[in-house]
Amino acid sequence: MKHRVLIVLLMLLFALPAHAQLADLLTSAKTIVNLRAGPGTEWRVLGTAQTGTTIRLDGQAFGGTWVRGITSTGITGWMFTDNLNLSREQAAGLREIWVEEPFTLTAPGQDGSLAAPPPANPTTPTDPTAPTAPVAPPVTGGTTVRGFNLGGHIAGYSEATINWMRVANMTWVKKQWRYERGQDPGATAGWINEAHSYGFRILLGIVGDGNQINDGGYFEDYAKFVGGVAALGVDAIEVWNEPNIDREWQAGTISPENYTELLRQSYFAIKAANPNVMVISGAPAPTGFFGGCTGVGCDDNLFVSRMAAAGAANYMDCVGVHYNEGIVPPTASSGDPRGNSSHYTRYYPTMVSTYYNAFRGRKPLCFTELGYLTPEGYGPLPPGFDWAGNVTVAQQSAWIDQVVNLARNSGRVRLLIVWNVDFTNYGSDPMAGFALIRPGGDCPACRALSQ
Repeated sequence: MKHRVLIVLLMLLFALPAHAQLADLLTSAKTIVNLRAGPGTEWRVLGTAQTGTTIRLDGQAFGGTWVRGITSTGITGWMFTDNLNLSREQAAGLREIWVEEPFTLTAPGQDGSLAAPPPANPTTPTDPTAPTAPVAPPVTGGTTVRGFNLGGHIAGYSEATINWMRVANMTWVKKQWRYERGQDPGATAGWINEAHSYGFRILLGIVGDGNQINDGGYFEDYAKFVGGVAALGVDAIEVWNEPNIDREWQAGTISPENYTELLRQSYFAIKAANPNVMVISGAPAPTGFFGGCTGVGCDDNLFVSRMAAAGAANYMDCVGVHYNEGIVPPTASSGDPRGNSSHYTRYYPTMVSTYYNAFRGRKPLCFTELGYLTPEGYGPLPPGFDWAGNVTVAQQSAWIDQVVNLARNSGRVRLLIVWNVDFTNYGSDPMAGFALIRPGGDCPACRALSQ
């Protein structure tokens, strides 16, 4: 019987016309792979895939030199073919596509299957001694967000990630979407539906190309896109990311007033499509580096105060905040051992007061990125992050638990997204050092949050 099946498959293969091109092909990463916004090293890195990660491809460019696909962790982007278990000849057999063409394939299962894995139904986390948590039923997006909400920024929906998030009483996930001009909002439907199928609400941080931000009609195109995403039932949208620095907004043109105009157009487009979607202003990068606010860059306290003066409170439901440089407990407002130890960005309480008071308490705060970095289990931190070299996992766990309790009881915080739950890359940007799930699979912070 096996020989007959093989013969039939060979007959079908040789019956294909020479010009036939594949639109769906499975492969895997043979090394750590960068996924980029386009086919070339000049394009922005959207994420990384670890060695052995299953990847589903839908097309190629440049004769098979670059291919586009989605990883089993849900990251979509372009990859250099030589970094995959795929020859350039095989890649060239994929259909040729343009960058602007929407990606429509679903993520492969981590076992290499074409279908995305069904919603998990776990009762016991990867660590058998971890506390158990009830299975969350599927949710439907588009309902009003009330009270205090807790979630985490995730790389993907592995069984361990889902289990530990439920142990930690997290009900939200966050993912960041890179908008490309001309993109169909329907490309985000997979992420939205997947989160809901696992019982989580989803925040999408949607950031575009800062180098195009001043092109004619860009604000309108971006607003139309986020409006389309809102219509799909997403629960919250963060409008852009860190617009006060030139990593995300074109250098020389950074302006709180210009950002507020983008926020205004986006707010009305989102609310027209789905009034229940929570609109969060793009959290600035917390910094005092610039010593003021110019087109080159803007300290975040001045950025949000000028946003407020420009009327931004009328175009948001929640003020976006980032806090990820703490090396003291979240109850502390002094005692940071670094230089400029009195600066407000060093401490959780002064970050809350800075942002809340900028809008005179008219809007709640949404921490779309809050985390504590520790090198424990990974080795020395790279330059630029060595300020956290003495933080331990025990401290990270205790501080996460404390800050969630402070936020919940403050009456000022609507949403707190922990950065991050399950990232594993530890290089020049040591994202894994912020992760709650540590090497070996344990999650001490999740245990603390379960109490």
